[in-house]
Amino acid sequence: MFSEIHKPALALLATAALTLTGCTADPGSQASTGGTTTSSEQTKDQALYDQLPQNIKDSGKIVAVNTGSFPPYTIVGADKSKIDGATGELADAIGEILGVTIQHETIDGLASVLSGMEAGRYDLDLGPVGDFPERQQQATFVDWVQEYVVFAVQKGNPKKIDGLETACGTRVAVQAAGSAEKVIKEQSTKCVADGKPAIDVQSYKDQPSSILAVQSDRADAFFSSQAPLTYFVQQSGGKLELTGVGKSNGFNDLFQGAVVPKDSPLANVLLKAIEQLYENGTYDAIMDKWGLEANKLDRPGINLGAS
Repeated sequence: MFSEIHKPALALLATAALTLTGCTADPGSQASTGGTTTSSEQTKDQALYDQLPQNIKDSGKIVAVNTGSFPPYTIVGADKSKIDGATGELADAIGEILGVTIQHETIDGLASVLSGMEAGRYDLDLGPVGDFPERQQQATFVDWVQEYVVFAVQKGNPKKIDGLETACGTRVAVQAAGSAEKVIKEQSTKCVADGKPAIDVQSYKDQPSSILAVQSDRADAFFSSQAPLTYFVQQSGGKLELTGVGKSNGFNDLFQGAVVPKDSPLANVLLKAIEQLYENGTYDAIMDKWGLEANKLDRPGINLGAS
């Protein structure tokens, strides 16, 4: 992939690659201005601990899986057993409330997450993962984020993309197997039906690879969740901007959250732990620290994307 990048982009991409894999001490000047959160102040809730599945109580840990860096929520460093970002801090706080260790593992793709949970290898994915009715057939969602889907483009928006309807004939990067991939492919079909050029949909395994495609001019835009795209724009040194903001872009209300095995008792335990973080101000502190004020939910819930 890197052999195709033009030399003028190498310096920017090298800096971005360090930042996006969490190898720097500072994950982003704008994202880290809030200081440490109050996660160290959480008190174990014995009643919630008692409701945990027996295998978790026996091992003393919850195995939390993720699908790679998804800043500012998940930033995976060299030690993949630990993660930074809003999700990492939320995990620390939840672990303290439940009185267990949160052990992080990184794998490829939501399909692997779901099959791994079904096989008992993983207990949950704190996400945030998009909550859709079809996914609820396989898992239960504990939602703690509201998200929006927009485009990240090169500064000046040379292809004049200002929403889904104006993406015909452009090259659009997406994360493979995500909801944005499905929507952009449907839009490409609509473009052709309307007599317009199809969208060149480029599917990548993770967010950093997708944004690198835009930075290296192999894609005109990256279509994804607004929160991580805002982070990428902030880290780009003025080379990127957001567009399509404030439009539905093929989505209705989009809720995101943690994923646990379908009908697992862990869902209610996790919900109650997150509710405590709402009540004591930790949720707000974490979300504000990572620049996620616009993505807060008024209250968490289970399977909010039911319709």
